[in-house]
Formats: sequence, structure tokens, C-alpha cells
Amino acid sequence: MSLAEARGAPERVAQDTRQPLLDIAHVSKIYPSGDSVVRALDDVSIRIMPGEYVAIMGQSGSGKSTLMNIMGCLDRPSLGTYRVLGRDIATLDADDLASLRCRTFGFVFQRYNLLPAITAEENVEIPAIYAGRPKAERVSRARALLGRLGLADRAGHRPSQLSGGQQQRVSIARALMNEAPVILADEPTGALDSHSGAEVLALLAELNREGRTILLITHDPEVAAHARRIVRLQDGRVVSDQVNGDPAETPPAPPVASTLKVRNNFLSDLGEAVKMAFRSMRANLFRTVLTLLGVIIGVAAVIAMLGIGQGSKQSVLDRIASMGTNLLVVRPGAPGIRSTGSNASLSLEDAQAIADEVPNVLAVSPERSTGATVRVGNIDYATTIQGASPGYTAARDLAMADGTMFTERDVEGYAPVVVLGRTVARVMFPDGRSPVGRYVLIKNVPYEVAGVLAPRGANAFGMDQDDIVLMPITTGFMRVFGRRFLSAATVAVEDPDRIDETQEAIAVLLRQRHRAEDFQIRNTSSILEMATATADTLTRLLGFVAAISLVVGGIGVMNIMLVSVTERTREIGIRMATGARRANIMLQFNTEALVICGAGGLVGVGFGLGTALLLKSFGSLVILTPGPPLLAFGCAFLTGIVFGYLPARKAAGLDPVAALAYE
Repeated sequence: MSLAEARGAPERVAQDTRQPLLDIAHVSKIYPSGDSVVRALDDVSIRIMPGEYVAIMGQSGSGKSTLMNIMGCLDRPSLGTYRVLGRDIATLDADDLASLRCRTFGFVFQRYNLLPAITAEENVEIPAIYAGRPKAERVSRARALLGRLGLADRAGHRPSQLSGGQQQRVSIARALMNEAPVILADEPTGALDSHSGAEVLALLAELNREGRTILLITHDPEVAAHARRIVRLQDGRVVSDQVNGDPAETPPAPPVASTLKVRNNFLSDLGEAVKMAFRSMRANLFRTVLTLLGVIIGVAAVIAMLGIGQGSKQSVLDRIASMGTNLLVVRPGAPGIRSTGSNASLSLEDAQAIADEVPNVLAVSPERSTGATVRVGNIDYATTIQGASPGYTAARDLAMADGTMFTERDVEGYAPVVVLGRTVARVMFPDGRSPVGRYVLIKNVPYEVAGVLAPRGANAFGMDQDDIVLMPITTGFMRVFGRRFLSAATVAVEDPDRIDETQEAIAVLLRQRHRAEDFQIRNTSSILEMATATADTLTRLLGFVAAISLVVGGIGVMNIMLVSVTERTREIGIRMATGARRANIMLQFNTEALVICGAGGLVGVGFGLGTALLLKSFGSLVILTPGPPLLAFGCAFLTGIVFGYLPARKAAGLDPVAALAYE
């Protein structure tokens, strides 16, 4: 024991006039522990010169691992200063430290810290990825390093397929990937047998002879003896710092200097992130499928619901349009008061005045209706009796399937003729013969069938428009309705662009005739607009309900990504130790969320379109346009960004030291 050791003061090596590579000056690392503190390092000062081979030795709890973390820029001192090539690390942010690690330090860990899901070659490439080196250059150097270390034939094997010694050599190759001038080896032989351990130590000595600075962390004196300088720690303090053997023996080569330039290449980083994302998804296939399922269901529901909503909307609009979009319907009763069948404020003369005096009128059909039973032989059928004029077919844009419409002469002569809707004709004359010229009884009065209307189907309210019997309005007044006033007058305008002008002209005419506003005028184009707005609202509601499932799927993605961050904490630490910046970690986990949601979105689009087509084949009216699939996929992609951010932020904010120590 030296005199200095006997006095309890560390023995120092002779001072070197060159600039130190690593300069630790009065560094302390303090951790709170309840009401007191623990000093993992206590006023430590060490200078490491370029090309040295230094062993930092001490028992468990002596502070050597804490010192290594600070020297490797994985951690910061609580007190004191630490300079790397003259740069004070206190002035560097997390990304600056990552860049410094990337080009200066290569880590060799006791437990190898290789990523299990990728090959040896891909593990070696990791530091070069974060340095922004091209793919071809990375592959070439990784293969060359593995070949030098005797692992050329194991480059495509995963860590689980390699022995402990082989894994440690892969770890050393990774440390050399960016030509790091400093190799930090933390108990590199601790998990190896004696033969493999000797091979690793021989390799470290060879690297030192090439000019690399080696920092060997160990508790084993036999391992420490391979270094040319030994620094002993005890209770966080340096108790000795001495040269091991004769410094003149085996003079080292000129020290290796860092020449690597870290380049930020977003497209390259994104490509690697996508590749790693698919690899991570394959590693947890069942969990990935369950996560995708939530996104798939959400996207498919949005597409199917919007398709159904658009189909329902179009169905309603078609039915309203079938009534005509150039119609004005005049009803008795003051505005705001519901019209009833007993309101007598609208007369046949009013309808005639509108036809004669208002411009832009194509046809006017005075109308009154009631329910009645129609009989043919022993067949009775309850239907709607509609009194109208010959202008009814023009106003309603109706066609005749058989026979003709009754005429103005029939109206003037109170003729007992009728025109049947298709439903009534089918029920009353089931023999298939034409009803034209045959008779039906209404209130025991025979009426000749003049014609049959072409089928129209259900209206906007689902009512059968073919369940009707038309008769001259005058005949209806005399034989069926009993009272001579109208329930409505339908006006077809010639120029739909002037429909509002025509509506106002009718209103002026009727106010002059009645000397009061005891009527209401409804514009079918406004009804169409209202129905469109209502259908749009319902479609949006359906889409919103479906989008809820997409949000639920997004929450599932976020939950799985948070679990993934916890499971892969050590991997994150490894990536940070090898030069990954916070942006790289953020990009990695955000990309994984985007890949999951993007893949789920694509499958969901296919599933949604398939569901919609299946519903269409069963008779549902479904309209598919490019909008809903693009919207649903866009929402899925946005879900990946939104719900992937929090897990990615959590991953990027991890402390490298804590992440590496995570079990």
C-alpha cells in the first residue's frame, strides 16, 4: 500500500499537459432519501486523457455505475462540472447530450442490452441510424465489424440464438459502429464464463492499442488488472488513482478522435420508424389484432352509417321530388294555424282566379279528399277519394298507365267518372283485365273508370301514393264531400326560378278576394330544402355515433401504446444510450400508433365498403361516395396522431439511466 493510501488520500497519476478527453471536477451525485440524502458520488475529480485504458473499480454501492452514467452523458452531476473535450455538459440539453453520446461514446453493458426482436446485424446498425448514416453504409460497416469479431456467419441471427460471448461481441460491434473514440464497458465479463470473458478483455485491449480510450467498470481486481490505470471508489469517493504496471510498456497508438457528423434525416428516420413499427406489431401479433379491431370497427361503422344516411336522404329527396319541386300548395286557414277539413276559406272560385289572373302558372288543381269504401261485386276496399280537376296530372306530373284523365267537360257536367290509382285497380279488379270502361260503386253510386294512373310508390312520409281514386271536383262536391269548399289548391308554376314571385302574387290576389289573410301557401322547393337540411343533420348524427366507436378504438390504441412504452422501457434506454434524441423516440412511438391506425383504417375501409354493399344487396338504399371512406381513413390517421402523442411523449421523457435499469 502506498503512503498516500495509508493516509486515506487518493494517489494521483502524474498530470498531463494535454487537454483531457473527459474532465470530472469535484462532482457529486445526491439523491433524496426521506428526510436525508444519499451521496452516490462525493466530490469526485478524475481526468481521462485520450487513448487511456482506465479501470474504475469498486464494490457494489461504491458509486462506480453512477460515475459511468455521468461519464457517458446518460446522467448529470448534482454538483461540480463535467467536460467532454472541453465542453461543459451542463450547457447541453437532452438532444445535445444524445448527439454527444452518438459520436463520442460506445457502450458495452454487462447484460448486453441487445434488442431481442431484431438480428445481430440490425442491433449493430442502431447507433448509425441515429447518426443519420445511409442504409448501404450502415449495412456495410455492420457486416465488416461482425466479420472482424468472428460473427460474420451469425449476422442474421437474433440475440436469443447467440451465446453470451457472441452477444457481448455484438454489443462491442455496436459500440464501434460510429467510430466512437471512447468505449464505456460496464462489467463486460460479469455474465460470461472465463473463456468468453478473456476473449472480451483481449478485444478491449486490442481496441485500446488502436488508440481508443477504454473505461472499464468492474468490481473484479483480476479484470481491473488488464487496464493501465486503476481508479478505486469507495462510498462515492476516489480512494486511489494509480498507474498499473510500467507506463513505458506497449506504448499506445495515436488516440482516436471523433470525426462523425450527426445528420438529421427525417425521411430516413421515418422509414426506419415504420420498419420498427411493423416489427413491433409482429412481435405482439395477437395484441396488435385486438388493437386493430377497435379501429377497424370504428372506420367500418363510419362508412356504413354515412352510406346508409346518404341513401336514406336520397330516398326522402326523391320522394319529395316526385311530388314536384315547382309546386305551390294553397291551404285554408290563417298562417300558423293548422288547416282542418272544416275550414271553408278556400273556394273553387279562388282556384279559378289563380289560374286566370296570376302569371307564370302552368296548371291549377283544386282539391278535396275524404275516405270512402269502393265496391266491385263482393270486393270492398277503403281508400282515399280525391276530388280534382284535369290539371291535377299536370300539376303533380303524373302519367296515365291506361285510359285517359277525365276532362273539363266532365267537371262542368258533374260526370260520374273516376281515375284509379294502381293499388286500387289491382285490388278491385284482380282478374288482370283492364278496368277502363268498367264500374265501381262509391256510396252506392256507380262510377265509370276512365283510366288508371301510372304507379308512383310511397311518398316522403311512407304513404302509398297509388292508393287513391280521383273524380271531378264538382262530382265530389255533389255526391261525396257534401260541402263546397277546398282542402287545398295545387299550383304548378311554369318557371321554377320565379316561384317566390308567383307565391307572392297568389298571396296578394287571395288577400284582395278575402280581405283577410285566411290562407297558407307552402312552397315544395322550401320543403325540399328543409328535408335536405333534416336529412343532413340525421346523416351527421349517424356519422357522429359511428365516430364514437372510432374514438373508443383510439383510446384502445393509446392504452396499448402506454403498455408498450412500459414493456419496452429498457429498449428506450438502449436507444437513448446509442444516440437516439427525444425526437427519434417521439417519432418511433408516434409512427407505431399511426401504423396501427393506418393499417386498421385501410382494413376498416374495405370492411365498411363490404358491409355497405352487403346491405345494398339485401335491398337497403345505400349510396357510396369517395367522401366517407376518405373521411373515415383520415379520422383513423388523425386518431393515431392524437392518441399516439401521449405515449410517445412519455417514452421520449424517460430518463436514460432509469430506463436502462428497468426490469
